[in-house]
Amino acid sequence: MTSDAAWSLADVPDQTGRTVVVTGTSVGGLGHHTALELARRGARVVLSGRTPSKVEETDAAIRAEVPDAALERLQVDLASLESVRRAADAASALGPIDVLVNNAGVMGTPYSRTEDGLELQLATNHFGPFLLTGLLLPQLLASGAGTVVTVSSQFHRYARSAPLGDPRVEGRYSKWPAYGQTKLANLLFTYELDRRLRHASLPVRALAAHPGFAGTHLAANGQYGRARGGRASILDAAIRAVSQSAAAGAWPTLMAATADLPGATYCGPAGLGEMAGVPQVVTSSRRSYDEVAQRRLWELSQDVTGIRYP
Repeated sequence: MTSDAAWSLADVPDQTGRTVVVTGTSVGGLGHHTALELARRGARVVLSGRTPSKVEETDAAIRAEVPDAALERLQVDLASLESVRRAADAASALGPIDVLVNNAGVMGTPYSRTEDGLELQLATNHFGPFLLTGLLLPQLLASGAGTVVTVSSQFHRYARSAPLGDPRVEGRYSKWPAYGQTKLANLLFTYELDRRLRHASLPVRALAAHPGFAGTHLAANGQYGRARGGRASILDAAIRAVSQSAAAGAWPTLMAATADLPGATYCGPAGLGEMAGVPQVVTSSRRSYDEVAQRRLWELSQDVTGIRYP
């Protein structure tokens, strides 16, 4: 931490008048709890997700706790570059955006390719958010003090290299190392984005966060395509038994989104191994600070998505 006082939810300031876009807001997940706490404090929260019925379910769950919540909905499938472009077009009606939380992701999925010819995890966890951030950047700039928070993971430490090869060329695939590479990509992206914004003297900061070991449905969804039923229920229950709550897992994201922190800050739990606990400023792996890899991934991402920014 930057001070002796531990951060807590009580430190989230009033969010009235602010617009926050949160991706991946399925009920019970990190995005749901991030959106809930921001709505509780008066923000207009844009619930973004791939499946309209799931977004609607989250809308209802938040309104059950915050009846006067100011909520909007945005459909986006981050695995599809065309879907991201359509979502950004729809989001143009929102006006200035104060915070974009790149929370949505998939974990440990079986090998598959998207409609764009990209491996599913890298497409969803990195290329989609890269494009969405760039397309929403004018609205973040219009806020006068925008913030981009990208949710990474401790799994980034297990990546042996950055994903810098041609993403459309099929190679050997192992789902957990591939997932680790996407989480490393989240940090390389964050640090490069923040540096580029500073060099351009633009009023937007880029930060990252990780939830520690949080009890979400992400692993079960990745393995089985669902959170309930058969082996999915067993895996989901096992994870929840040994992890902190999804609500607590959202705290580092909330800290990054609302605290007075410089760009390129990384927030995570303060407990042993950063697995659980109150959030604090943490450091990431040596590979994540490699400026050559940051620049190369940025250039690759521009080529894949067809967007150049800032």
